[in-house]
Amino acid sequence: MSQTAQSSPAPKEAHRFPCPQCGADYRFEPRQSKLVCDHCGHEEATEQGDRTTAITELDFKQALTDQLPGAEVIETRISICPNCAAHITFDADVHAMECAFCATPVVTDTGTHRLIKPRAVLPFQLAERDAHEAMNNWLGKLWLAPNGIQKYARKGRKMDGIYVPYWTYDADTKSSFSGERGTVYYVTKTVMQDGKKVQKQVQRIRWTPVSGQVSRWFDDVLVLASKALPKTYTDALEPWNLSALEPYTPEYLAGYQAEGYTITLQDGYDEARGHMDNVIRRDVAFKIGGDRQRVHQVATIVSDVTFKHVLLPVWMAAYKYRGKSYRFVVNGQTGRVCGERPWSAWKITFVVILGAIVATGIGYIIAMNQ
Repeated sequence: MSQTAQSSPAPKEAHRFPCPQCGADYRFEPRQSKLVCDHCGHEEATEQGDRTTAITELDFKQALTDQLPGAEVIETRISICPNCAAHITFDADVHAMECAFCATPVVTDTGTHRLIKPRAVLPFQLAERDAHEAMNNWLGKLWLAPNGIQKYARKGRKMDGIYVPYWTYDADTKSSFSGERGTVYYVTKTVMQDGKKVQKQVQRIRWTPVSGQVSRWFDDVLVLASKALPKTYTDALEPWNLSALEPYTPEYLAGYQAEGYTITLQDGYDEARGHMDNVIRRDVAFKIGGDRQRVHQVATIVSDVTFKHVLLPVWMAAYKYRGKSYRFVVNGQTGRVCGERPWSAWKITFVVILGAIVATGIGYIIAMNQ
């Protein structure tokens, strides 16, 4: 592998919706919120429902016991990337594509998978050129990255728009707790200081037993449902404005790829509960009050748990440099950027040498002035 970054030659194919005028593929245009045919210019508006009424939650217990209505479940073809284990969904007439997460060629399998349908989608707000500009601005701040990577990214290599799966959870919680409230006070003590007796204020804490209850309704606790991207990446892309979610229709996927979820509904809920418990513990500390708090026990009853499967937009650029895969990801709604970065050995060496020269010069000046 040469030192210049190289991409896999395998072609990428996305979700396809044919234009009724010429038969070419539509793509969803974020700037106009329309389906656009780049071949003949035909446009078609997407159907947008009322967010406040159309995006309803699903019952968590029903889903765990496989009792969801049939309309909430879909059978789809999914292949697992042999390199990063991403679950890539395929349209019926697509048999091969390049994994958007790591640029590895992926071929569809012959089986189908039964999955919970997406309930809502956050449409792309950034066009590809906007995402590319955000990535270039981010790269420009990485002074210690190899020049080859920066030049490669700025050549305008196509980025992949992909919808990443998430779970959201709603729940009502009531928690009983016991702990202690600490009140800070001071006492005056006589101590020896520099051979003399001096009076000094010493802090003390008076602890008082406290018990009680706190309640909180959790709305849309967001949990990544994919293992293809490191959680540090997806966390760095937050926050998401979930109030802009639209009822799911496949037209939003026109021209984009979509990943199937790999985190189960139960595992996602376990992660969401960890978040809820942290928030509840902060609520308990606030309820205890005082200057200090000790929380001994918290018992939480969770009820009315609902969920939904949502798709959030991410622009990605996967590339290989010296035989290793690297990725950039851009929040398709806000333009926030995160990614893996290689380090330039010669730039690091230059910085170290320059630092040594500066340190030697400063030392010499100090020595001359003594």
